[in-house]
Amino acid sequence: MEWLYKELYICKNTAHKQIEIERLKIIRETDILFKIMNSTTEGMNESTAADGDSPSYSELVKMVNEIANPLAGKKLTKALHKTMKKAVKVKSIKRGVREVTKGLRKGEKGIVVLAGDVTPIDVYSHLPVMCEDRNVPYCYVPSKMNLGTAVCSKRPTCVVMIRCHDNFKDKYEKCFAEVKSLPLPF
Repeated sequence: MEWLYKELYICKNTAHKQIEIERLKIIRETDILFKIMNSTTEGMNESTAADGDSPSYSELVKMVNEIANPLAGKKLTKALHKTMKKAVKVKSIKRGVREVTKGLRKGEKGIVVLAGDVTPIDVYSHLPVMCEDRNVPYCYVPSKMNLGTAVCSKRPTCVVMIRCHDNFKDKYEKCFAEVKSLPLPF
């Protein structure tokens, strides 16, 4: 609050002071949110989560939207992120709503991973239905920032499709089996 009082003595009018207080509070809240978003790009490392730099898995789960079901557990989320990093190296991945939708329409098979904290949900609410119609396993992970980081993107990503490749076939099949065993919402 010290920064707030330093800025206030400049204002002469009381109405102007109130407006200035609200503006400074908004700036401060935006600054805090920006720091939180930047800290989530570091990934879900236990050591950083314990220090308080980035939100832990349980904190991220609290921020998911209503349709994020089935939600991958902490262990499965880490396994999916590792598989995605290997898939990016051999270009066996599709990222973004447009690419994944096109891949599903063409009949491509793989694991579809959706971010659970995307708003508005209308952006990708058609994808779970498409996956169920085509028997493609899908699951949600809590953070779009961590999903973007896992696919080596500087931007948050709301959906990723991992396709099988010989270089990481064993990890892919393990993740495929775990995602397939998750209970569907209906």
